[in-house]
Amino acid sequence: MYKLIDGKKIASEIKLEIAEEVAKLRKAGKKIPHLAAILVGDDASSETYVANKVKDCKEVGFKSTLIRFDTNTSEDKLLDKITELNNDDDVDGFIVQLPLPRHISENKIIEAINPSKDADGFNPVNLGKMIIGLPCYMPATPYGIVELIKRYNIETSGKNCVVIGRSNIVGRPVSILLSQKGMDATVTVIHSRSKNLQDIVIQADIIIAAIGSPAFVKASMVKEGAVVIDVGTSRISSPETKSGWKLAGDVDFENVAPKCSFISPVPGGVGPMTRVSLLKNTLAAARGK
Repeated sequence: MYKLIDGKKIASEIKLEIAEEVAKLRKAGKKIPHLAAILVGDDASSETYVANKVKDCKEVGFKSTLIRFDTNTSEDKLLDKITELNNDDDVDGFIVQLPLPRHISENKIIEAINPSKDADGFNPVNLGKMIIGLPCYMPATPYGIVELIKRYNIETSGKNCVVIGRSNIVGRPVSILLSQKGMDATVTVIHSRSKNLQDIVIQADIIIAAIGSPAFVKASMVKEGAVVIDVGTSRISSPETKSGWKLAGDVDFENVAPKCSFISPVPGGVGPMTRVSLLKNTLAAARGK
């Protein structure tokens, strides 16, 4: 029988820990952490995600600011706002919600964020420090995945881990974190151009699915007793819901779960851990002042 990796439960526990830290800061008369978020356009998924981040801040006692721009906002205008936040001593950490409209370069925006305020952990300076094992603000989703693995006492040392997906936001950084000293996994990264994909995945003790393709990982690809962590969050149509859609992961949960020792659901798995990792990065930034 598999054990469910309950990201919602673990995130709630971490939020309580953060709230205690904030209460201590308040009692000592120190600065309360402040997380800001920039939202460009009206993407429904981004709207929901940012609203949850604001709610998270309230729960732990952080100050939060939401800055909105319409879809047609120029790249220069967005860069000006980033410069303003970089220079605002009251803001400890901030994020620019992705994806951005096509006319705005995501890389240019990410590079413009002060690494010491980079709550998402996407800036190349933070990624570079992460690669060589220096203290940094880690990418929020990989940070959350590693925290889940640790809190469920899942053995990684010497284990064969397959990461499906090579994005700079999830796949690449999580593969590096899992292979570093302390985690010590043997990591293979595969992607849409990989050959003999099923033959590789079925050898995995741990599967991190982050390819953005609903139900991509089938039961035939998973060996008995594997640990499966599903990072996918695709919207698919669903006549069973009021909205007419539901979130689907990269794993065919119903058929894969019976083969697993541990498996994370979608929703309620990695998502809440990504959000709580932003809080952890922001708290660390506030402590550094």
